[in-house]
Amino acid sequence: MPSTVSPLLLPAAAPGTRRSLSVCRWGMPGARPKIYLQAALHADELPALLVARHLRARLDALDAAGQVCGEVVMVPVANPIGLAQQVLARQPGRFDLETGSNFNRGFPDLGAPLIAHARGRLGDDVAANAALVRASLAELAAEAPAEREAEQLKRALLGLAIDADHVLDLHCDGAALLHLYTAAAHAANGRLLARALGAAVLLLEDEAGGAPFDAACSLPWLQLAAASGAPLGPGCFAATVELRGKEDVSDALAGADAEGLLRYMVAIGALSLTARVSAAPATEPLVAALDAVDTLRAPVPGLVLYRRWIGDEVAAGEVVAEIVDLDADTEHRTPVLATTSGLLFAVEAVTRLVRPGQRLCMIAGRERLAYRKPGTLLAD
Repeated sequence: MPSTVSPLLLPAAAPGTRRSLSVCRWGMPGARPKIYLQAALHADELPALLVARHLRARLDALDAAGQVCGEVVMVPVANPIGLAQQVLARQPGRFDLETGSNFNRGFPDLGAPLIAHARGRLGDDVAANAALVRASLAELAAEAPAEREAEQLKRALLGLAIDADHVLDLHCDGAALLHLYTAAAHAANGRLLARALGAAVLLLEDEAGGAPFDAACSLPWLQLAAASGAPLGPGCFAATVELRGKEDVSDALAGADAEGLLRYMVAIGALSLTARVSAAPATEPLVAALDAVDTLRAPVPGLVLYRRWIGDEVAAGEVVAEIVDLDADTEHRTPVLATTSGLLFAVEAVTRLVRPGQRLCMIAGRERLAYRKPGTLLAD
């Protein structure tokens, strides 16, 4: 049967401006596993929006055939606030123009409240403990303070996802290979998802910082397990999926990515093993710690020329880019050198005119870098 679609109204920020989220559901409410997906929390990252359209059509057909075993919930357009933002015909969808805050930072931190809420209530029964944790998280998410419109949006999205077994937040980069972020504790699920999607890179984090959406869903489980020692089961696996770059919007790519997400759902038992899903690509991701990722930034202003590009293996000390000094009377270029050896998997400064400190590209290395500080790895 087609998805059940219900609107979730957000409080109005100004008269006549009330927005809503469309929430699509398949399978039986309350069935396990529950998988939650959302598209384009950063509203200018458009590939996810088309992937969600393809995925919705495929799930409609699979549900009609009785192939959905768990519960699948998707918000195909996760940020109506950012989609409506326009400045001189450009869409600044990463940051909220009202406050300057990043739409994927500053989600409610439910770890400490959950620990307090669950104190003395956990036993030896894994299933009972997990059910208690999910109910507690749902209650705490609903009570999270939210005044401004962007905060209301974050609370609404978190409330839809907080009791899920699997949470997939669909994004993209400037120009990139398909790559994933997840907690180091969930490396096995991360590899499973990476293989299903054919992702080139899997980035594992212990403490990314910034309170992004995926961490808001998964970290409370890990924090409670560490604090209580009680058996909780696998908790919530959450991942940020970077669907290549902003220009990678096509039916061919979106259809392939939707199939990859369906492959993952089959692997975790959300879809029947008999569901008709294409075979996975024969690829293995490069697995790297997030603090082993060399983030190259512009040291000076000017016009950046990349000497290496996404998909290239680079060596430590190699010139990855040059910045042309547009104020110089004679030809002058500042080289930007790699700090580590590894795979250049993402380029962010695709506009080419850069300022000091602006992030240029990322290289997935194999050794942790001293300048990468835990808790500040997602500083923007």
